[in-house]
Amino acid sequence: MDRNFARALALVLESEGGWSDKEADPGGATMKGVTLANFRRYVKADAGKDDLKKITDAQVATVYRRFYWDAVAGAELPDGIDYTVFDFAVNSGPGRAAKYLQAALGVAQDGRIGPATLAAARAKPAGVVIDTVCDARLAFLERLPTWPTFGKGWSARVASVRAEALLISAQPAVPRQPSPRAPESDVAPPAVAASGDHGVPRAAPSAPPAKAAGILALVALALGSAAAWLAHLPCNLLGVFCQ
Repeated sequence: MDRNFARALALVLESEGGWSDKEADPGGATMKGVTLANFRRYVKADAGKDDLKKITDAQVATVYRRFYWDAVAGAELPDGIDYTVFDFAVNSGPGRAAKYLQAALGVAQDGRIGPATLAAARAKPAGVVIDTVCDARLAFLERLPTWPTFGKGWSARVASVRAEALLISAQPAVPRQPSPRAPESDVAPPAVAASGDHGVPRAAPSAPPAKAAGILALVALALGSAAAWLAHLPCNLLGVFCQ
């Protein structure tokens, strides 16, 4: 998938390293995996080795996307398979990487990843495809005459690609978390009836308003005071019989 390009490129660059200009390397002079031929094709037509040594990160990304990622339809391949084929293309050419993928999928090996190849890639478990391509890639490298020189590094690279690709394929999409909702009301819910009331909710009894309670207290106080005053009056003033 195209969302994996930046991650796949970073992994590829870890394997490609920096400057290299070994006679045994059929790719010739390279910087961060970019050959002088590809640098001339996509960046600067008359570039020399000194220009290649100064390649920028943006130029590196441009070459890798156009010459390798797009050539193997990296944006359309399933997660993990995209990186597997991309790294293979960087190491051994887009055409060969595409044919090895097609062989693993059981489709026509024309070196061009089109609708039939993409449909087959999506129909098979990614882990199976990744393992099959990596096994075939390693077997191909072991047959090369340069294996004694580069074999150790190639073997480690394929092992790393296999592990990272399987990780990419196994990472599920992170579900979007629902945004927190504010409570609909600050009013406490009504009390629920006790067992035996058939579960019908009922409102909790409310306490008397504070104002009414205050008035009742004043009335009680007034009545108490009046009773105490009457108790101290002489009996004859009240017209009652005194014993």
